[in-house]
Amino acid sequence: MPEDFAGKDLSGLDLIGADLTGANLTEANLSEANLDGADLTGADLTGANVPRANLTRANLTGANLYRADLTKSNLAGADLTEAKLTEVDLTGANLTGANLTGSDLTGADLTRAYVRWANLTGSDLTGANLSRADLTKSNLTGADLTSAFLRRANLTGVFGSDFTGAILE
Repeated sequence: MPEDFAGKDLSGLDLIGADLTGANLTEANLSEANLDGADLTGADLTGANVPRANLTRANLTGANLYRADLTKSNLAGADLTEAKLTEVDLTGANLTGANLTGSDLTGADLTRAYVRWANLTGSDLTGANLSRADLTKSNLTGADLTSAFLRRANLTGVFGSDFTGAILE
């Protein structure tokens, strides 16, 4: 049976490699927690507070992160395949090498985020804010960038992209 940590304060905890598969982390406080290599497959992090957390290589496949705060969190190499990241705050987050295939990033804030070498194939970035984001060499094949803000974003080496409907000024 999945763990229920809804509303709990887990800030600063060392959860390296923890198995949190399907865990209920709704509105939990995970600020500055170390979740390096943790398995959060199918976990519900709706409204969770996760700023400055270490989620390096974490498995967040299919996780629900709706309206979560991931400001300045490290998600380098994380697997966010088909994750729900609608209206998530990823300001200044590190998503270098992350797999975001098929993820829903509708309305997400990725201002000044590092999204280098990330796989965003088939992701929905409708209305996302990617202002000043670094998307160097990221794969945007089939990504929906309708109304996405890409002002002053670094698009060096980006491939597979269709910027139709994106705001590039």
